[in-house]
Amino acid sequence: MTQTTSTQEVKAKRTAKNSVFLDLFKDKRYLLALYKTLHPEDTNATENSLTDVTIENVMTDNLYNDLGFIANNKLMILVEAQSTWTLNILIRILLYLAESYHKYFEQNGQNLYGSRKVKMPKPELYVIFTGNRGRKPDIISLSKEFFNGADIDIEVKAKVIYESDTGDIINQYIIFCKVLDEQREKFGMTEQAIREAIRICKDRNVLKEYLERKEMEVVTIMMSLFDDEKIMRNYGKSERYEADRKTAERMIKMGKLSLEDIALCVPSIPFDELKEIEAEIMQLT
Repeated sequence: MTQTTSTQEVKAKRTAKNSVFLDLFKDKRYLLALYKTLHPEDTNATENSLTDVTIENVMTDNLYNDLGFIANNKLMILVEAQSTWTLNILIRILLYLAESYHKYFEQNGQNLYGSRKVKMPKPELYVIFTGNRGRKPDIISLSKEFFNGADIDIEVKAKVIYESDTGDIINQYIIFCKVLDEQREKFGMTEQAIREAIRICKDRNVLKEYLERKEMEVVTIMMSLFDDEKIMRNYGKSERYEADRKTAERMIKMGKLSLEDIALCVPSIPFDELKEIEAEIMQLT
């Protein structure tokens, strides 16, 4: 598979589909349950009082599980970190926040270049981490993680939500992800792993109503994500192969090592191919 083909396939897939995270919370019933988990004191909140402002594919063709909505003059942004922990998620939040405000001002006819001060909802930023907590912090901040706690001119702080012993909608989603990872370890990236994860979650009353209604959609979404992972792995292998081939070419041109030694340095290139590369280089010199 060539690099161009891989990139095109990833773009086509990722721009054409949703994720379970976004599919779940685009339903106002579950979105309201999420909001009440974070703000149980707001007893007046209803499905109609929530405004979905989720942005698709911010500044990229890749799919990121970033959810945004406005409730009671609060701009709520939740970013899913999945099982791989990275503090780069703070940069994603910063870009998402800026784009969300930009769209908010445009949609509400507010002029950033006028003399009147604009009105804006208060930001609340969250990271939902579906992996093991370990010693990870409750709050992460841009200044601490990227600038050693210096007093910088712009700050981003996000609360991190981990698995707990509660039965709220956020924790149910985290458990679903963990069960899916466990089944993928057993059955690989297969439909069997997805269906077994769904069965286990329904038996444990985890997202049961959602999974009963949308089992086929969840299977389709997850199979598409599995396909993406396979494509990206092949893409990575292709990149490594091209880099190793260039390294082998340079070593052969230097003439300081035998083909046997070069084969030890770049094991991804078969020995017969090293001979062909050497022959090509000899013809050019």
